[in-house]
Amino acid sequence: MAVQTLSTTVSLSGAQRMTTMLSALLLGVFLIYGVGLANSAAVHNTAHDTRHSYGFPCH
Repeated sequence: MAVQTLSTTVSLSGAQRMTTMLSALLLGVFLIYGVGLANSAAVHNTAHDTRHSYGFPCH
């Protein structure tokens, strides 16, 4: 069986790269601090159950 993959290159300006980098950074900070350290039991349990559903042990 033959598999064909296509790849494309996208050129981004410096401003677009900076915007993408900052967006990814803010999303990561939110996920770690906003959800991971949340006091809400519902948010914590949802993150915990999602982690288990992907097969990652946590305790």
